[in-house]
Amino acid sequence: MKYLKSACYATILVVAGGLATAAMGADAATYGWVETATVEPWGAEVKVKLDTGALTSSMQAEEIETFERDGEEWVRFTVEVEDEDTDEVVSRTFEREVFRNLLVSGAGGEDRRPVVLMTICMGQTLHEEQFSLEDRDDMNYPVLLGRRTIQSLGEVDVTRTFVHDPDCDEDSQLIRHADHDYDEDIGI
Repeated sequence: MKYLKSACYATILVVAGGLATAAMGADAATYGWVETATVEPWGAEVKVKLDTGALTSSMQAEEIETFERDGEEWVRFTVEVEDEDTDEVVSRTFEREVFRNLLVSGAGGEDRRPVVLMTICMGQTLHEEQFSLEDRDDMNYPVLLGRRTIQSLGEVDVTRTFVHDPDCDEDSQLIRHADHDYDEDIGI
């Protein structure tokens, strides 16, 4: 009986240790439903909402103007956001090649938006992702991360917020859009 009791305690310790290790590993890849990220290479820190109901990520953009460069469709746009680090409203104009055009259908009708590749820092990792451009001034979050982006981040815990602070530098890992192998179940 004493042997059985000792074996039982040993089993409990092994299982508990394994669960603790799994929980710590899972936490590293778990994000809250609201996080902060930096828009790179600019560095402005913004609130982002992880939205599992959206497929494509979206970024605040104003003065959206398409033009042609070397036979390709490009877009010039201004991102104006409140920098969460300084509490100042900051803006920057970007030019990006149009990756694709997105048709959004809803109760208000249809809307076409350009989609560009932008890089954000989440935690200690840089993510080059697709972002549709739209004026999000009237929304709480200037950046919305959809399932394509979330898939490369990890799990979302809807009971938590601000789990990871952006902390990227020139040595941070960059996950390029071209290197993604999207799971077809996310609704591509």
